[in-house]
Amino acid sequence: MEYPQYRPQQSDRLPLSDAELDTLDDLLTRLPSEAAMNIEALDGYLCALLLSPQAIEDLPGSAWLPVIWGGDGEDGVKPFASGKQKKRTILLVLRHLHAIACQLADKPDRWEPIFSVADQGETELADAEEWCIGFLTAVDLAANAWSPLFDDVEAGLLLEPIAQLGGDEAQLSEQEREELADPAIRDALSRSAAEAVPELFARRRAPS
Repeated sequence: MEYPQYRPQQSDRLPLSDAELDTLDDLLTRLPSEAAMNIEALDGYLCALLLSPQAIEDLPGSAWLPVIWGGDGEDGVKPFASGKQKKRTILLVLRHLHAIACQLADKPDRWEPIFSVADQGETELADAEEWCIGFLTAVDLAANAWSPLFDDVEAGLLLEPIAQLGGDEAQLSEQEREELADPAIRDALSRSAAEAVPELFARRRAPS
């Protein structure tokens, strides 16, 4: 099937219900490719597409949608059992993308990422590693456009926890690797990553 291009003005503004998020998570989990994203990585990926200096509205759907399910069968494995399943997945992804865009634009204080959360006694510790991996996957689609943001002092600081949690561990310093082994530090980095998104979105919308 031909992939749709993201058109904000034509999209369904209703966010996915919890049941629909569970359905999307289940659809992604059942995909055969090892490169397919889970719901956390998808959420980070879509956020980064909206924050990217390269507007997602200018991209054909074929440039970013197949990345979610690990490609369109180039490895010989069909990603979907049927065209109906593929269409349903695409529609849910597009709705979630538009809901994130609306929340960040209209009510950024109410936007929440989809992170893993573990209970440690009376404390909840967030772990945004999968979310950050998805985010950086979108960054890689437009690496040249993102490069000035990573080099910018203020934007670079906002992106730093995302790069530390989701980047190649081999490229991290010994101190950074030790920090990632501490659940409390991972929690702090995860919360910093979440706090960075509305700020990065506001920077993107600010007049140059």
